[in-house]
Amino acid sequence: MADDDYNEMNMGYEDEPPEPEIEDGAIDEEMDNNDDEVPDALVGEEDKTDTVPVQIERRTTKYMTKYERARILGARAMQISMNAPVMVELAGESDPLEIAMKELRQRKIPFTIRRFLPDGSYEDWGVDELIVEDNWKRQM
Repeated sequence: MADDDYNEMNMGYEDEPPEPEIEDGAIDEEMDNNDDEVPDALVGEEDKTDTVPVQIERRTTKYMTKYERARILGARAMQISMNAPVMVELAGESDPLEIAMKELRQRKIPFTIRRFLPDGSYEDWGVDELIVEDNWKRQM
């Protein structure tokens, strides 16, 4: 009895939303309406004015934290181990972590660090913009 009541109850949900009815000429209009066409007058026109990059005032420190450094080195070492192109000249290094450290020292890692702030906003810092302290050299 309880199963019959459950199956007959309408919970207000539908299996699928109803599809809109398509008129006979609507299909032809969709095929003819190509947004790929750009007028020849607009092709090649760009804003020729020289723009000066605006310096954004940032609220966070310009020093890379040890947590950011660990994340960057780990992610880059994984990429290198999976045959990503290396951004520095190698002098016999074969360890992906050593190569990632060398790239970080030379500021060649193409990553952006996003720092989230308490108000929900964020700041993006390029790895080449941050100061990395060199007291973390690996012990041999």
